[in-house]
Amino acid sequence: MVKSTFRGGVHPADHKDLSREAPLREFLPKGEMVFPLSQHIGKPARPIVKKGDAVLAGQRIAEADGFVSAHIICSCSGTVKAVEPRRTLTGGMMDCIVVDNDGQFTPAADYTKRQDVSKLDGDEIVRRVQEAAIVGLGGAGFPTHVKLRPKDPAGIRYLIANGAECEPYLTGNDQLMRTQAEAIAEGMELILCLFPNAEGVVGIEKNKPEAIAAMQKACAGKARLRVLPLKTKYPQGGERSLIQVIAGVDFPITGLPADVGCIVDNVGTIYAVQRAVVYGEPLFCHALTLSGEAAKNPGNYIVRDGTSFQELLDAAGGLKDGVTLKKALAGGPMMGIAMASLEVPIQKQNNGLTLLAEDENERAELEMTACLHCGRCTTVCPMGLLPQLMADAVSVGDLARYEGKLYGLECIQCGSCTYICPAKRPLMQTFKQTKAEIMARKRAAGGKK
Repeated sequence: MVKSTFRGGVHPADHKDLSREAPLREFLPKGEMVFPLSQHIGKPARPIVKKGDAVLAGQRIAEADGFVSAHIICSCSGTVKAVEPRRTLTGGMMDCIVVDNDGQFTPAADYTKRQDVSKLDGDEIVRRVQEAAIVGLGGAGFPTHVKLRPKDPAGIRYLIANGAECEPYLTGNDQLMRTQAEAIAEGMELILCLFPNAEGVVGIEKNKPEAIAAMQKACAGKARLRVLPLKTKYPQGGERSLIQVIAGVDFPITGLPADVGCIVDNVGTIYAVQRAVVYGEPLFCHALTLSGEAAKNPGNYIVRDGTSFQELLDAAGGLKDGVTLKKALAGGPMMGIAMASLEVPIQKQNNGLTLLAEDENERAELEMTACLHCGRCTTVCPMGLLPQLMADAVSVGDLARYEGKLYGLECIQCGSCTYICPAKRPLMQTFKQTKAEIMARKRAAGGKK
């Protein structure tokens, strides 16, 4: 039974008017390209090229090192300059493959010729997805071939195409659905070959009428596909939120979508699946929104992995005249990662660069007070957690209670609690740091065994 909406959530200003009508444009970088070996959940990839090697766009330059891992694909042609640590958007150093871009973008194969896919079986579809190095493009970066192999394929009832794009400022998926609706629908049909008892549902927030119309037209006449317009509310694009609305079920806080018969993929990921299976094209470029009040020319781009954020911004006209950049985010303001420098590479799962002229967190720090015990954070939490009690546990160092009794590790870091808090407490930031600390302790404990 379809629900009208999910539990909790908030209604931040979406600021999508800045880039909503900007068409997707391909950006071809001129500078060196940097490819981190870990652009996905799981083990980092293993380099298979060395300094001095010639490479082509679409060529594999690092191989997955295990089942939960993903290949790394070169997005330009040129020569390998180094395999060395480079700084990434989180501020830390990571092993990367650095390529001198020759500016030609010579492809490793012909990615324009359609192949006959009418007789492909599920194993071959998954193999092509894995070979194409596809990961979740909604932000998490989970290897897609792993997601497409649940324990019980016959028990999957819904393939959910996530077109919600609920994060403020971001509009790349909106434009992708408007222009590539037929390809997204075909990608869904290919994935449905793996799940005989499932139907495909495209979930799109109602603030994207053009995308809804395009996807409805593309799905018309396809018995296993339908489009479901969704209430505009953040975080509508969260897996659990979509499943609550579309499948009408909750699932155990420690469970997975497949446990309740659902597979959820971002529409960008599904488009990449179609390109991989039908055209043999690996994933080396994707949609990204450049936006924010500090950006001179907000827009939507097809960017190549490994491109410098700074080069993209410079090519788009830089910052607005007379405006000071207060904060740059990889992503949007609710779940994005604050960046100390833009001289870092765009990775597979990066879907936005948001440039803010005002720093709300900075203002909140000046206005912060003690907890008012109003309970608003609990009301809006889409996971049904207790942020107030979680913060109390952290404040006294009771991480065992935080994890075991309050299920703190299940926080999806959506920022709804921080947004709604009248005391301006940095709840989401606290939970993000706490999770990192707990996971670091677990890794250290595992290494001592």
